[in-house]
Amino acid sequence: MKRGRRSPLGLIKRWLVRAVLIICAFWVSGILAFSVLPVPFSMVMLERQLSAWFSGDFGYVAHSDWVGMDEISPWMGLAVIAAEDQKFPEHWGFDTAAIQKVLEHNERNGGRVRGASTLSQQTAKNLFLWDGRSWLRKGLEAGLTLGMETVWSKKRILTVYLNIAEFGDGVFGVEAASQRYFNKPASRLTSGEAALLAAVLPNPIRYQAAAPSGYVRSRQAWIQRQMRQLGGASFMARHQLD
Repeated sequence: MKRGRRSPLGLIKRWLVRAVLIICAFWVSGILAFSVLPVPFSMVMLERQLSAWFSGDFGYVAHSDWVGMDEISPWMGLAVIAAEDQKFPEHWGFDTAAIQKVLEHNERNGGRVRGASTLSQQTAKNLFLWDGRSWLRKGLEAGLTLGMETVWSKKRILTVYLNIAEFGDGVFGVEAASQRYFNKPASRLTSGEAALLAAVLPNPIRYQAAAPSGYVRSRQAWIQRQMRQLGGASFMARHQLD
């Protein structure tokens, strides 16, 4: 007896299931592989590169010069923790108090999504997902964050974050940022320079380390105060992040 033809809807569902499984396999493989291997590029870097090409800018090159944590000034790790996620050594990927505040904000503002992402969540988004704000992306980000927190150490998460974070137009990773803005390797960044780089992270296209605005300078000073309150360089050693 001949099998009947699959309906177009059935074929679409079948291919969608296959696509989802392939994407999930890619994510799982990436989490496992990048727990030890350098990250050659991130999805946000790919997004920026494709956007530049589609707009006719063929001179744009998005890349990162990978460096290990022993090649990054301890001030840099402390600066991004002070600026973005002071509970980073303690949580399992999510800051529940910050999430509650975000939910209350979004409810007051008609459901508009505002982020309060931890460094772990930002790493998951930058590495595997796309830029922008939506509940779909936040949901995928949550799953990937849990996977990374399970497999990676906090030091590894911070290392990957610093190597793929966007510090300016086409400037990805702390080594590229240090060379571009200060003409020296990331290992020699001072506390002030690290705080300046961290100060532009909320919006590295709008806020520029090369020509910092008054707001960026005030944020840099605030970050330096937070770095001192956290305990300075000893904070990194105490939490085994250096």
